[in-house]
Amino acid sequence: MELRNIAIIAHVDHGKTTLVDELLKQSGAFRANEAVSERAMDSNDIERERGITILAKATSVEWQGTRINIVDTPGHADFGGEVERILSMVDGVCLLVDAAEGPMPQTKFVLTKALALGLRPIVVLNKVDKPDAEPDRALNEVFDLFANLGATDEQLDFPHVYASGRSGWADMELDGPRKDLSALFDLIVRHVPAPKQLARQDEPFSMLATTLSADPYLGRILTGRVESGRITTGTTLKALSRTGERLEQFRVTKILAFRGLSQQPIDEAVAGDIVTLAGMTRATVADTLCALEVDTALPAQPIDPPTITVTFGINDSPLAGRDGTKVQSRVIRDRLMKEAEQNVAIKVADTPGGEAFEVSGRGELQMGVLIENMRREGFELSISRPRVIMRDIDGVRHEPIEEVIIDVDDEYTGAVIDKLTGERKGDLVEMKPAGTGKTRIVAHVPSRGLIGYQGQFLTDTRGTGVLNRIFHGWAPHKGPIQGRRQGVLISTESGVSVAYALWNLEERGRMFIGPQEQVYVGMIIGEHSRDNDLEVNPLKGKKLTNIRASGSDEAVRLTPHVKMSLEEAIAYIDDDELVEVTPKIIRLRKRELDPNERKRAARKE
Repeated sequence: MELRNIAIIAHVDHGKTTLVDELLKQSGAFRANEAVSERAMDSNDIERERGITILAKATSVEWQGTRINIVDTPGHADFGGEVERILSMVDGVCLLVDAAEGPMPQTKFVLTKALALGLRPIVVLNKVDKPDAEPDRALNEVFDLFANLGATDEQLDFPHVYASGRSGWADMELDGPRKDLSALFDLIVRHVPAPKQLARQDEPFSMLATTLSADPYLGRILTGRVESGRITTGTTLKALSRTGERLEQFRVTKILAFRGLSQQPIDEAVAGDIVTLAGMTRATVADTLCALEVDTALPAQPIDPPTITVTFGINDSPLAGRDGTKVQSRVIRDRLMKEAEQNVAIKVADTPGGEAFEVSGRGELQMGVLIENMRREGFELSISRPRVIMRDIDGVRHEPIEEVIIDVDDEYTGAVIDKLTGERKGDLVEMKPAGTGKTRIVAHVPSRGLIGYQGQFLTDTRGTGVLNRIFHGWAPHKGPIQGRRQGVLISTESGVSVAYALWNLEERGRMFIGPQEQVYVGMIIGEHSRDNDLEVNPLKGKKLTNIRASGSDEAVRLTPHVKMSLEEAIAYIDDDELVEVTPKIIRLRKRELDPNERKRAARKE
């Protein structure tokens, strides 16, 4: 049977997972009466809730005698570590572009990686049936992007199709019959080369591990593409690290191949196919699994370095241990080390005291997803404010810079540009019309300036703006950037909040808690209307007398309090504050700074 390996890459929410759904349905991967959920590839609870792909996943379809292995990749830059590994497994990519939005930051990110590997993309102009779609403009912008990224003449001569993933059709012409995806299937078979590894089936076995997972029955399992040779169940292999160091020798207990949405055991795997092996105990991502006579490790794709770091600590508040079951630092450390092993874009380091851990990653969303997974598993944590990772380049202190692309209504452009280029030390790169009454702003802004900016941005644009960001490069440190302007309201008492007290405090600022909620000394219960912190008593009840007077029996009507999401809370806090995360609730609180942190806060890094 003919074989093709292809990845689907795109910006977040451009329709990758929906298109894979239709490819599976039209290839006959499901029975006629099989119940299939929408976005079947998004198997993770958080992926379904947020509508984004976080983990790269493979599937397989058959089309007229050809097996096509398809990898669905994440569309958010924070999960780019998944994309970088996956592209080394495939021989071609489908670049999906929204016909209305055109190429976006993540489109540029994943395309750069694909072109560097010498892959020749197929461009799919998706959602061409939307009222505001401009497929010709989007196609021109894609061509310009290819040229700007230094694509070869062969890569610039890319084929393209017009498609609607939700409606399940793709055509070579915009005014085609719009019946099914056969045009896309045929183009993949024609344009994507067969794996060059097919010619190496008689060599000793070798495979580069690209994703790691665990199975309750099989234990640790590694997925990758077979680079050379053949493998059968029961064969003895060894694992080599990136540097060629021998890690372990093991016997292959199971070989699994992707068939539709499930993995099925097979007796033999050959060079070129994407398979999963079980039986190892130490081997992990980027290691080489090979025959005993092989001594050289396969080259692994380098991963971009992390740009922010967050401190994970134990929850030491007065309300600790009431909601979660996993509260010890040892258990938290084990969980973080397990995450770092599976996700190569995350680094974990111990702090001197041993009670907290420095976790470095790509961005606030990646950290938010990790914390959300941990709280659902029963962990209680205290989380610090994210800090950017600085670098010394030729003796000069450099900081990470991000490219920000914003689509906003014309009337709000002034406020957005003022915030980015004034307060947050950004540089305006481009500003152009983006459809009826909208403007597209492109700016290069320090990562420090973007921490906590999302909430301010939504306020400035009345919730209508769309902000996308991606790591751009390193630049000399741009000096101090002003942090949050408002102070906070801090509780001076422990107990249960009282509606009457909160009602009297409303003139001081906006509340983060409602009545009948547990509070403690040092807990942040609201945002002060001024720039200083204020200690208040949310437990103070109304003094009762036996005298009735006009006006003293007014009903207490509270303004609804602000309920922050996990990412909003992490971005909101200052250097001397923490987010307390439990399976049931998210709280903010003050903390004591150690001497080193006091110096850092004084420098306002």
